[in-house]
Amino acid sequence: MSFPANAAEESGRYAGRGVSASKNEIHAVVDKLERGAFPGAFCKLTDDFLTGNPALCNVTHSDGSGTKSLLAYLWWRETGDASVFRGIAQDSVVMNIDDLLCVGVTGRILLSSTINRNARRIPGAVLAELISGTEAFLETLRGHGVDIRSGGGETADVGDLTPTLTVDSCATAVIARESVVDASRIRPGLAIVGLASGGLCAYESVENSGIGSNGLTSARHELLCAYYAGKYPETYDHTTDPSLVYCGAYRLEDALPGSTLGVGRALLSPTRTYAPFVLRLLRELGSARVAGLIHCSGGAQTKCLRFGTGVHFVKDNLLPVPPVFHAIQKAGGTSAHEMHKVYNMGCRLEVFCAPEDAASVLAVAESFGIRAQVVGHTEASQTGMSNHVTLRTAEGEVLEYAGS
Repeated sequence: MSFPANAAEESGRYAGRGVSASKNEIHAVVDKLERGAFPGAFCKLTDDFLTGNPALCNVTHSDGSGTKSLLAYLWWRETGDASVFRGIAQDSVVMNIDDLLCVGVTGRILLSSTINRNARRIPGAVLAELISGTEAFLETLRGHGVDIRSGGGETADVGDLTPTLTVDSCATAVIARESVVDASRIRPGLAIVGLASGGLCAYESVENSGIGSNGLTSARHELLCAYYAGKYPETYDHTTDPSLVYCGAYRLEDALPGSTLGVGRALLSPTRTYAPFVLRLLRELGSARVAGLIHCSGGAQTKCLRFGTGVHFVKDNLLPVPPVFHAIQKAGGTSAHEMHKVYNMGCRLEVFCAPEDAASVLAVAESFGIRAQVVGHTEASQTGMSNHVTLRTAEGEVLEYAGS
């Protein structure tokens, strides 16, 4: 069996816009550092430095909304509606806490936010929506049993660094060592249960397109038209090949084919959190019966490659692909291989468990109105100790991805 080389994987339209799905350069450095108390876990956990309790671990995670904030900027500039930034605040929070979920953290989370802005373009009204939006979302999470508190943050006026704004967060938690979900336990013989990223679940008020907060650099340029390049030159990197800049056919207000959402609303759908689901799942099954939780963010359907040893991930029953991803792929003529490495393609959380526990996982998902199904299984790797992924798309195309 042959696999594309890493160099080839970094070619394509996403890389052409200066973005890496695999982050190989970063991993080449980070993977050489000390890996913490649970070296194979989804996030780095350290011995409890804060209180010195040997029964506890500390975990800190930093992430943000990425270039999705630029879509909110375009929407606000076109409509005057600054409330769109409340969704960006949610994106920044979810991209942190949903990674923490993957090591078993479901509460006692302290969050700090950082907003870097160009004050000439981003006024106080936008900051107000971001700050109040963050607080409102944290209150919503607490209402579902997820104890998360604000530890404040920083707003910096850095016009020399950013033409518009960036929205980032950092989350810190303490967890009992016995409660850690350790993804190093991912092994052959497990079921892979996938949870949908789109639709309308019990704790959401509007339909979600499923896009999340990954791949938005390409999604924005593939779908939106040259009108935005001309009117808002501050929203893109001018060293990018012009053929890859706002090369789509749509305006934000246009209808998205096959969807009840418009293009703008689909791209701006706030990232769904799986916190209420994971909280209930771990209460019902216990962390020992969950071999791993994988947040399919950077790396998307290949994110699992980094966890476990000698594992062949076979995903041959993928969830239906939401319309927004079909539109992105069609607009850019992007290969299925690249799409599944950049975008979650309708599945943003994977639960790895014994096959006999899959029904329990599905039942918890159903209780929240989240579509879920067994999307595949794990078996022994055909390449020795290296992991690899085999995906079968709905069109019957077989895609192969190799681990490093």
